Amino acid sequence: MKREEYEAHEAQLLAPWAMRSALSRGRAHAEPEHALRTAFQRDRDRIIHSVAFRRLEYKTQVFVNHEGDYYRTRLTHTMEGAQITRTLARALRLNEDLAEAVVLAHDLGHTPFGHAGERVLNGLMEPFGGFEHNAQSLRIVELLEERYPDFPGLNLTWEVREGIVKHSSEYDRPLVRMFDPELAPCLEAQIADFADEIAYNCHDIDDGLQSGMLQPEEMGAVTLWREHHATARDRWPDAPFSILRYQTVRRILDAMASDLVATVEREIAQRNVRTIADVRAARPRLVEYGPQMAPRVRELKSFLMDRLYMHVRVTRMGVKAKTIITGLFHTYFDEPRQMPPHVYAQIDRGDDKARVIADYIAGMTDRFALDEYKKLFDPLEKV
Repeated sequence: MKREEYEAHEAQLLAPWAMRSALSRGRAHAEPEHALRTAFQRDRDRIIHSVAFRRLEYKTQVFVNHEGDYYRTRLTHTMEGAQITRTLARALRLNEDLAEAVVLAHDLGHTPFGHAGERVLNGLMEPFGGFEHNAQSLRIVELLEERYPDFPGLNLTWEVREGIVKHSSEYDRPLVRMFDPELAPCLEAQIADFADEIAYNCHDIDDGLQSGMLQPEEMGAVTLWREHHATARDRWPDAPFSILRYQTVRRILDAMASDLVATVEREIAQRNVRTIADVRAARPRLVEYGPQMAPRVRELKSFLMDRLYMHVRVTRMGVKAKTIITGLFHTYFDEPRQMPPHVYAQIDRGDDKARVIADYIAGMTDRFALDEYKKLFDPLEKV
């Protein structure tokens, strides 16, 4: 199917309030359209082929990579989020390619060691404008990726870049001054935010139980787990817990996604949404859980925060992350030539030193940051 045929297919298939590829506001740097792929399909492919995307394989989600091969990394989390996003978009007759591109790009700017690393780097960068991973994701796709001779970055469409900085329900207004800050993003970006949440809520239960940091008996305090585990246990009373765990998690995921679709459809009908303009003008946003599901999700998130994210094994790694990132930052700041020549060259040509260092550290994988720290501070480590 040629691009024009696919765009015509979108016009017939997608809901009136969905974003059509042919109606994109385009790219910052003009490029001829592809013969076979739509604009958003090209964006998705550019993100997948980027250096920043590949590095997500060795960046922390909750567990540092060296703790075991079972646990989710930032990359597998992103892939699970993309799968959920496509399911939601298809059910709501939205543009799957746009929604997928947003969720694939949303974590490109994450530091090593997950949110702990982000907090540390933000503190170090506070005198220099701060650090926030959504802003860094945009910086990567607009500037830092080097793949094309005629422009910096990936030259993604306006809609995908808007989705990167506005997919979350809360975002830094100065960051979105070029993306209609008074308006909500398209529905494709809004569902990407919730797909991300559904993915990490569910896989963090799975990883937490697999690691032993969560215990099966304490999960009964969570309504979503209690209800769906009982259903799975009643259906397969002789199944081992490893099977029941998976069946429970998949039922929780399905319940959250199904509730979200039903709620969005109801909101669209009740608020008489007919166009993309209606979506952007809607306050509050159209995407949310229903009145029964919302408190259950809040309960689950509170439980995970208390029992998993604040677990001693996680917080200890957070302390290590602070030591490592702080040591790297101050060393590079005092002597920038400790960084590779191509990185130091950016400072030599006049780029802001602190921001260059933040870019370099944020781009590191967990294991690269650990190795670099050893090389700088362990006298027995070969440099």
